[in-house]
Amino acid sequence: MKKLKQFILAVLLVITALVVTAYATNTDYLLKAVRTIYLKGYSTAFLDDYKAFDNRLVETGVGQPWPKHKWYNKAEVPSSLLEMHQDYGTVAYVVIKNDSVYAEHYYGGYSAASNTNSFSMAKSMISGLLGRAIMDGDVESLSQPVGDFFPEFAEGLAKETTLGDLSSMSSGTNWDEHYYSPLSITTRAYFDDHLREVILGLKVVESPGRKFKYASGDTQLLGMVLEKATGRSLAENLSVHFWQPMGAEHAAFWQLDSEASGLEKAYCCVASNALDFARFGKLYKDHGLWQGQRLLDSAFIAKSIQPRFTDSPYYGYGWWLYEWEGRSMFMMRGHLGQYVIVSPKDNVIIVRLGHEAPKNELPGQFTPDISAYLKEGFALLAQYGL
Repeated sequence: MKKLKQFILAVLLVITALVVTAYATNTDYLLKAVRTIYLKGYSTAFLDDYKAFDNRLVETGVGQPWPKHKWYNKAEVPSSLLEMHQDYGTVAYVVIKNDSVYAEHYYGGYSAASNTNSFSMAKSMISGLLGRAIMDGDVESLSQPVGDFFPEFAEGLAKETTLGDLSSMSSGTNWDEHYYSPLSITTRAYFDDHLREVILGLKVVESPGRKFKYASGDTQLLGMVLEKATGRSLAENLSVHFWQPMGAEHAAFWQLDSEASGLEKAYCCVASNALDFARFGKLYKDHGLWQGQRLLDSAFIAKSIQPRFTDSPYYGYGWWLYEWEGRSMFMMRGHLGQYVIVSPKDNVIIVRLGHEAPKNELPGQFTPDISAYLKEGFALLAQYGL
């Protein structure tokens, strides 16, 4: 019994020492990471992790169900696609053409109503909120300086940084995008209870607006600008400007840094479902119109889905750009293979949500699963003669 007490005391002393060290070295956010992610057996954020964090509700209004085509789910799912779903842990796969659902399949106990993490697909939503803020006059334009909103970005190189630079990932900050390192700023941003302080501590070290560099911090700073410019939370803006008028069928949840701070993680983490995520694809495909209502300016959308820089033809303003079999596509894209892919030429939207994807080593490097999901989706439509 004495040895057991000594062992328990030793463990408590070690835990206490680790906690003290974490606070002393300004890495106390790791305690939250251990509690929410690492102790659950994950090495990075995972699909259902929103349940472990504080969230703000994105309210919906009157739901507008997607029409189901008369051939809905009548096509045979190829074994090759089923194998992909199994290999990468797909939870939702939806194929929409001419605004009607042709194929809709869920796996692993998930359903049409299941909420899962958008991850970086939220960056496209933030870009949409920027377009709406310009349309409403809450901000001036893509060229408005960030320093108009935060004095931390009003001196030196930082004063050249514009809202458009944030949306197009060209701020020139010292942000370092690493998902699997517990000491990276990306990891800190995901778990820190005071995200504003983290973002306002960024330094602009290269001339802004010159080249693409994928940086989640750019989107987070843009989200903070929009919060300040509109006087509303990002969740409220998303609800009022998009979720409600687009007839989302389910309320969504947007992760916060903490309830006390109340800042949405703008660069990620809207928990929703495949069919409601798909509504953003339709909105951009239809040039900002939703059932005759103007939600976004068509010129802003046209600019968003074209590359800003010639040496990074794969990114516009908050949207990824993809060429496949002679088709120019744009997509929302998130960690672990969350996709809303739009082919305007074919009037097709393909949504895939899931637990895993092949790792990409470089920003802008498209993993092979994307073309495979497209190939299989168009093969399903081909069974209908489309």
